[in-house]
Amino acid sequence: MSVAETVARAHREEWARVLAATVRLTRDLDLAEECVQDAFAQAMTSWSQGAPERPGAWLTTVARNRALDLLRREQVLRQKLPLLVTDEPAPAADETLDDDRLRLIFTCCHPALSRDAQVALTLRLVCGLSTAEVARAYLVTEPTMAARITRAKRKIAAARIPYRVPTPDELPARVSAVCEVLHLVFTTGHTAPSGSRLVRYDLVDGALSVARMLRLLLPRDAEVAGLLALLLLVDARRSARVAADGRLLLLAEQDRTRWDRTLIVEGAALLGEALRRPPTRWAVEAAIAAVHAEAPSWEATDWTEITGLYDVLLTLWPSPVVRLNRAVALGLRDGPAAGLAALEPLLEEPSLAGYGYLSAARADFLRRLDRREEAALAYEEALALTDNEVERAFLTSRLDALLRP
Repeated sequence: MSVAETVARAHREEWARVLAATVRLTRDLDLAEECVQDAFAQAMTSWSQGAPERPGAWLTTVARNRALDLLRREQVLRQKLPLLVTDEPAPAADETLDDDRLRLIFTCCHPALSRDAQVALTLRLVCGLSTAEVARAYLVTEPTMAARITRAKRKIAAARIPYRVPTPDELPARVSAVCEVLHLVFTTGHTAPSGSRLVRYDLVDGALSVARMLRLLLPRDAEVAGLLALLLLVDARRSARVAADGRLLLLAEQDRTRWDRTLIVEGAALLGEALRRPPTRWAVEAAIAAVHAEAPSWEATDWTEITGLYDVLLTLWPSPVVRLNRAVALGLRDGPAAGLAALEPLLEEPSLAGYGYLSAARADFLRRLDRREEAALAYEEALALTDNEVERAFLTSRLDALLRP
């Protein structure tokens, strides 16, 4: 493994821990981020003869030393600047849960910030995504996202938002934002916005890890139970999503014997618990995933039940993406013409203008209707909106098949 690959792996696996530990020292998000970036840059040179045994510890030490040096130089100036508050009492909870990553996540998801800012800041700081990647995940332009992240950082400092896990009485009101963030982190990792790999396992595993920590913190919370159920049921398909030759495999093509039955059983149990209370968005999405998990084959999938669940989901979360997924389910239940008609109104939805999955869904229905020229144009549009190389290869293969005489 080259030095660049080793550092890239450390970035995926250690970014959040290194940044969170450095924030505790600096009480300044921008300064901490700068120092951590410097540490990774130094690793490119220092690891040329081999990476340390504990890369995360090495990076944390370098980042914190860099921060201490800068703090000493700027001591007089920084006494006049607003900093994160760290001296408030921590919650009376198991110390193994009150770790730096949870501190960082709850700080990023503080209610003083807008929901969009919470999600963006967590993806940038906790997950280490570039601003461009965060923008793509959230369907906005890169300059818009850069401004959003900058404003959020400034507000955290100016509002003296504490850098800690909330106290037990504060947790219920704070958990919805964290659930949304973790879901977006998971989905961003489940199908990476760009790059040569379909999945970013660091993001998927990171979201699952924090979701499990939240479950321990809030064992009776229906949102947390539903979210963890959803993540487990979707992640259960992990090993079946890519063929041995690197091809993307859709649900219809996957070998279901390779799905992780242990995760499915755990997810189904959590779903049952979540559904004993008023349903949340996460529980309904988990129920949809459970229908797929229970179907012995693609042909045996109960599309009527899935369509009905999307109807329920629309009442809880009236999102254009949910309407898109419902349209696809409708097309699989009632035929491609019905699915295409359901997709038509979404073409005027501004937030889906750069969403490649809308074009890909239209292309598939048009292909099934043997409207080859229209399908080819839709596949070309989907390719223009897709940066993940595995997805691009899949779309290209479908397009090539259409263009063959």
